[in-house]
Amino acid sequence: MLARGTVGWTEFSPFPEYDHQACVPWLQAALEAASSEWPEPIRETVPVNGIVPAFGRGPHAVAMAAQSECDTVKVKVAQTGETLANDIERVSAIRTEFPDMKIRIDANGAWSVREALKAIRLLDEAAEGLEYVEQPCETVEELAEVRSKVDVLIAADESIRRASDPFRVRDLSAADIAVLKVQPLGGVRACLRIAEQIDMPVVVSSAVETSIGLTASIALAAALPELPYACGIGTGHLLAADVVTSPVRPKNGELHVGRVDLDEDLFRAVQADPDIDDLWQARLSHVQDLL
Repeated sequence: MLARGTVGWTEFSPFPEYDHQACVPWLQAALEAASSEWPEPIRETVPVNGIVPAFGRGPHAVAMAAQSECDTVKVKVAQTGETLANDIERVSAIRTEFPDMKIRIDANGAWSVREALKAIRLLDEAAEGLEYVEQPCETVEELAEVRSKVDVLIAADESIRRASDPFRVRDLSAADIAVLKVQPLGGVRACLRIAEQIDMPVVVSSAVETSIGLTASIALAAALPELPYACGIGTGHLLAADVVTSPVRPKNGELHVGRVDLDEDLFRAVQADPDIDDLWQARLSHVQDLL
């Protein structure tokens, strides 16, 4: 859902499977974007990573990495229907083709501790050194156990954005890096507060928004006091279409800070039919009541 606020366009796009309560921070983020100027940026551009999905063979992974035009790529792994051997092939192919590229992997919590320990060792060898592993296991306790047994850095995503207490990752020493997503965590300023208190480096990542939603993630990354890692917000190319004239796309591995405006013609081309629109209007109403 897109709306024009007092300072610009905003986006409300919680995942379809989320219940109304889980959508409350997404609405908080949308309201902030509609009514508040972004925090003062420290940098004018934000480095981003490319994305290699968890399917296809080595040549496909190499092509995706090349198309990203980024110095860092995140390779999705551990997806249903794919094997560890498939994941190793993709990572190895990228390393062979791009000796200097930084490679990180994301398992989306799919591994057990035992599976994670084996997979991380083999994928780290294939990459000749992984930058980090994102969410290898589902629970914070599992992350803490894996982190205590591997040398590769561990990043927490779902264990922060889907947790009732995002600071358990810090308290249990379960991760080296915090992945923050603007909409699931309630907005740019809410993420800045978490970044200030969580006491670990931050990577800003997207929730696969349109260019309108991505500008909030860019604003967060631009305002962080330190940004040691490329951010996962170059996801606009994953959409079949966008709703702005000049979509937010990386150039030379970077995104520029700033807002964008809705293109009415492009919006009409992807506008939901009345039945879907009614469902989302009802969803918005329920979430507003909770907020």
